[in-house]
Amino acid sequence: MVIKRIHGMSTRRIVLLIVMLSMLLGAPVMGENGNVKSSEDAQTPSVELMDNMAVYMKQEAAQVKKDLKHQAQSLFEHTPLGWNMKTLEYTFRQAVMLPTRGPQLISLILEQSRLLGVAGSAIMCVFLLAVGYSLIWRKRVLVKSEALAKPLIERMPEEIRPYFYLVLVSVTAALIPLIILGFFSLVKELIVYDAPWFILIGKLLGLWSIGALLMSLVSGIVDRGILEIRTEYGGIVVRLLRAVILYILIGIAVLWSTEALGLPDDFFALLQFIIFLSIVIVLFLFFLRKKLVLSLLPQLPYLSYQGFLKSLDRYYYLAILMTFLSGILWCIGFKYFSKTLWIKTWAIVGVYVGFSIIYHMLMKRFQKWSDGIELSDEKTHTLIRSLKILTFYITIIIAILVMINLLGVMEPIRKIMSFPIMSVGGSSLSLWVLLEAGLMVAAFYYASRPICAYLDYKVYPTIGVEPGLAYAINTFLKYFLLFFGAMIALEIVGFDLRSLMVFAGAVGIGIGLAMQNLASSLISGFVIIFGGKIRKGDWLDVNGTIGEVTEIYLRETNVRTRDNIEFIIPNSALISKTIINYSLSSPIIRIRIPFGVSYAADPHEISRLSISVAEKEPLVKVVKKPDVWFTGYGENSINFDLLVWIDIRKESADYVRSCLYFALFDTFRAAGIEIPFPQRDLYIRSGIPWEKRAEPTE
Repeated sequence: MVIKRIHGMSTRRIVLLIVMLSMLLGAPVMGENGNVKSSEDAQTPSVELMDNMAVYMKQEAAQVKKDLKHQAQSLFEHTPLGWNMKTLEYTFRQAVMLPTRGPQLISLILEQSRLLGVAGSAIMCVFLLAVGYSLIWRKRVLVKSEALAKPLIERMPEEIRPYFYLVLVSVTAALIPLIILGFFSLVKELIVYDAPWFILIGKLLGLWSIGALLMSLVSGIVDRGILEIRTEYGGIVVRLLRAVILYILIGIAVLWSTEALGLPDDFFALLQFIIFLSIVIVLFLFFLRKKLVLSLLPQLPYLSYQGFLKSLDRYYYLAILMTFLSGILWCIGFKYFSKTLWIKTWAIVGVYVGFSIIYHMLMKRFQKWSDGIELSDEKTHTLIRSLKILTFYITIIIAILVMINLLGVMEPIRKIMSFPIMSVGGSSLSLWVLLEAGLMVAAFYYASRPICAYLDYKVYPTIGVEPGLAYAINTFLKYFLLFFGAMIALEIVGFDLRSLMVFAGAVGIGIGLAMQNLASSLISGFVIIFGGKIRKGDWLDVNGTIGEVTEIYLRETNVRTRDNIEFIIPNSALISKTIINYSLSSPIIRIRIPFGVSYAADPHEISRLSISVAEKEPLVKVVKKPDVWFTGYGENSINFDLLVWIDIRKESADYVRSCLYFALFDTFRAAGIEIPFPQRDLYIRSGIPWEKRAEPTE
């Protein structure tokens, strides 16, 4: 029966942590003169449960309720629109008079060119030509960039290439407007000119850079297959997303242009309302295409993610309708309500999907690494498994913290869980403190596993550390990091470490009375781990059972036989009893193969043939030559012992004996040598003739 260990923080680690704390903090208190203070002199902190815990809970709950009520009331605060019917009348008059404003506009351009000067005008012409050139030759620049980066791309791993292509195309697309923006900034510094339209050009260049980057990202994500979008929706998605982005950018540019022209504030507010309302309607029309939008979400093989997709598919139109209505409310002045609703719904969905995608990408990378490693390479597989566990822990913790912050319940939860539940010495303990400390200890624990695995994978083989010593170092490192993480956690949360001295006496009494066997096994575990007499990978003979040491824990040691039977042996038993360790100095041992042949055989010929058989057997080591001993004369045979050397770590002694017995049998039969078997001759002696024997009576 194979006993499988459950990964995780086991009870023995918790017990070890308490024991180490008691050993560290339960030392005698020294006086100023170096004498040991008595228990009466040393001030011993006490452990007390808070009597007024219910009062604290009611106070915190009342404060949290008050804060939530205030937040709920502030949700419906209305922001004035800033325009009215007079603004509509003004807009209508300006639109009617617009054709008559042509001469004024030409004169304004001429006036601004005189202010700018000849050099400035020439620079602006060059700038405009550069803009036109970039629009025409942008694709050629992209092709040239890809050609230059091709040698670098060919040396990259295949799974990274799409992302590198995406970054290259996006950066190249935004590079041209960024260069022009830099040139514009240089012109702005050379000439002192702060006309509104001139400043507007700088803003529009920055907007152009952002737009080029977004357009390239949208196209690249679909073209490079980063998002697994169905084929029939790929082209439609790209066109619609580019159209939506372009519409939003044009709306922002119009608003900036209106502001630069110095139009009245109410007209600007009206224009802002119209543009934002149109953006909301455009987005609503886009998201009405349910299948198209859902095709943007990748299909990930996780139950929670699949459940999320099913829920989104079921309530999709309801969610889109609520989002559209909240967008209308934002346009008419209820901005805080709409913003809060979006953050607590779609922002959380985005965080969940984003972290799921990142986690899936990392898992795929780890799995590909694992698939390229042979099954016998246990160290590399252990490193990969530990990295997966650490990645899962980090992803879950960060995602939960981000989503709780977006929900806005982090502070209420902290307040509710921060009331003291007990007092240890001068420090107060709360559920929040215990939660932070637990997360800190778990972080150190999960971080210690890949550290030790990497040491086994890379460092120890490089510097030539033997497996037994490497295992001892890793064991010490795991428990040290666990203990150190506990100390750091308690210090960070503001807990007075001296208060833990109160537990030292209780733990000492518990160990002395009820935990003698456990304490003995724990101490024996330290002796085994750091003594170096029994190491992981050694082959032991325990009560006639030979097996390999697979794990050494503080309480017990696991030994697995070649029949895949795993024995759990208490460490105290390994210390107190005589154990045969075949691997302590050298795993090469000598075994005996007894056999007998007929008295008619020549002993010298038997010795020669036996040694020849042993030398031909591949399982026999040639460190030392085989030998044959003439052990005596039996009743039916002359007896010999064939002595050979084997590596006990690799081969079983019984299996090597079996192979040699087969080979000896075949060799002796071919040489005509008889292998005798026990014989008995029966002689019957009787002085009474057969015919005179008495007949049996009835």
